[in-house]
Amino acid sequence: MTTKSAQRTFPVSWEELHRNAKALAWRLLDSGPFDGIVAITRGGLVPAAIVARELEIRLVDTFCVATYDDRSMGAPTILKGIEGDGTGLLIIDDLVDTGVTARLVRGQLPKAHFATIYAKPAGRPLVDTFITEVSQDTWILFPWDTEPQSAVPVAKQVQR
Repeated sequence: MTTKSAQRTFPVSWEELHRNAKALAWRLLDSGPFDGIVAITRGGLVPAAIVARELEIRLVDTFCVATYDDRSMGAPTILKGIEGDGTGLLIIDDLVDTGVTARLVRGQLPKAHFATIYAKPAGRPLVDTFITEVSQDTWILFPWDTEPQSAVPVAKQVQR
């Protein structure tokens, strides 16, 4: 099991996530039509719901993979897959990081279109469409993983 050693933390608000998921839908508009969406659980659930609404896609399913436990990464485990080769399907995830999950899903659904909101350099070649690239050493704090609390000033976070 490998521990994530992110040097930077990038918090994402609900509003920002919604705006980026809608931007992803705009970017995907000319890549379809898609017969359905496959959300990679759990991170892809919220973006997939937003993209499904914006693209007016009613068929939404899940591909359930367990990879992370908080900030620790282990071997990926398929908890629920999808039948077929992915033809006509749009895969949505919140982030492609090292590419471990993306490789696994691509191996199962090679003909699907894979889209994420965020992409890190190691996983970027595995997705067809994304909105924002972030550095490999950035840990994205999604709104479902956070709660409002007092924050330490940036100057006190950086060791000089």
